[in-house]
Amino acid sequence: MKKLDNFSGSLNVLKNADFALADENEIYRTGVVGQFNLTFALAWKALQAVLREHGVADAETGSPREILQLGYKLGFLEEPAVWQMMLKKRNTAVHIYNEDEIDALLLLIRNSFLPAFLALEQTLIKKLAEADADWTRA
Repeated sequence: MKKLDNFSGSLNVLKNADFALADENEIYRTGVVGQFNLTFALAWKALQAVLREHGVADAETGSPREILQLGYKLGFLEEPAVWQMMLKKRNTAVHIYNEDEIDALLLLIRNSFLPAFLALEQTLIKKLAEADADWTRA
């Protein structure tokens, strides 16, 4: 599935980020934050696509917040507080000018958001395989 592949590719880039270099290099810091923003956008769109594959009518349309809430409700997402924080940080990241706030965001990306993305990726792969198996049996 293209949307899941796009999410996985973006996540792979973020997963390989050198957070030590981000501490020292301003342009690299900007790149890590930008990659987080892209990965988040692709994550919720991949979630929406896999929910659709499972026949979830409410996933046909919706904002990132609505799709994430649907994902929690149906067991596709764990740690709702992390995802809510991620949504908030994604919405405010372009307005962060204070170095301390950027440092805090980089720590969140490394310690909380990246593990949540990795867990979602594994869940989506599993759920997509389940949907494909159900379709094959039908």
